[in-house]
Amino acid sequence: MMRIGVLSDTHLQGPDDALEELAARHFSDMDLIIHAGDMVNLSVLDVFAELDKDVVAVCGNMDGHDVRSSYPERCIIQVEQLRIGIMHGWGSAHGIRPRLRDAFEQVDAIVYGHTHACFCGMESGIFYFNPGSPTDSRFTSSRSLGIITVQEHSIEG
Repeated sequence: MMRIGVLSDTHLQGPDDALEELAARHFSDMDLIIHAGDMVNLSVLDVFAELDKDVVAVCGNMDGHDVRSSYPERCIIQVEQLRIGIMHGWGSAHGIRPRLRDAFEQVDAIVYGHTHACFCGMESGIFYFNPGSPTDSRFTSSRSLGIITVQEHSIEG
């Protein structure tokens, strides 16, 4: 079994006390951390290095040059028996999951961000997971992050 801490849309110029507290409280016992883009500044990921966690990340539409030159727009990782696509997302929140599905081939799950609104569910045979934003509730009523558990062929958030 693998537990994955997931966040997106931090929109920070660097790590702050609130992000450090969130990481320590919610992600200290995770096996892996995924950041689904819009860090804004690469140094945001320093919080997870302090926890000695592996991080998989992608860049988003608001990320600066340092992030864009360090991380791809999308990637696929193998976790247990599942292929998980990771991509920030783009455009309107309406129709984002079909656009993301079209960006990947043969994935079991897609982790994304962009909308700031959390989502966890199956659509057309693919598990979609958006952790929302832990720092910005601009497009939703709350701030959030997520945890995914993968065991062999099973995934839940």
